[in-house]
Amino acid sequence: MSASPGDSVTSLYDDAVRVLTEWQATSDEADVFRKQTSELLQDGPVAMTRAHRRGHVTASALIVDGDGRVLLCLHGRLNKWMQLGGHCEPGDVSLAAAALREATEESGIAGLVLDPDPIDVDIHEVRCGAAEGVSATPSVHYDVRFLLRCPAGTEEQISEESAELAWFSPDNLPSPLASGTVRQIAPALARLR
Repeated sequence: MSASPGDSVTSLYDDAVRVLTEWQATSDEADVFRKQTSELLQDGPVAMTRAHRRGHVTASALIVDGDGRVLLCLHGRLNKWMQLGGHCEPGDVSLAAAALREATEESGIAGLVLDPDPIDVDIHEVRCGAAEGVSATPSVHYDVRFLLRCPAGTEEQISEESAELAWFSPDNLPSPLASGTVRQIAPALARLR
């Protein structure tokens, strides 16, 4: 017997609660956002879906190569540079798996290596919905962020969601940057050491 979509959302929700309960925040600001995301999760599994218009949990990943460079995308709708990621989908078994799926889809890079512990949590307002064929409406993303290591010799490919993809040295980042982009770089690089 296969799992129903509701089972999938409940499993993802249980993972999110566990991850945010156990995670040691990498900054004071990330800890505030971790606590606020945990409060949102008190609304139940619906907080993992776009149907929860007050806000919903998303997953993203900062891709880092062996030289310590970070791969950022210039988001097509937002026109800001940021890590790769987005909405959780049916079938995602964990936040980390959702981040890996999103980053793989958006970068075109196969074989990314996931660090299963978050490097950051950020909360920011966005306009969701246009991609689903409805007008974009304001919502809030409670974004749990992970580190992905990029295998040597791979090439990125721009997806439909990105206007551009590029590698940057942490001391030479592009502008404009999305909320919290810089805050996740130091903890990501610390994990590489």
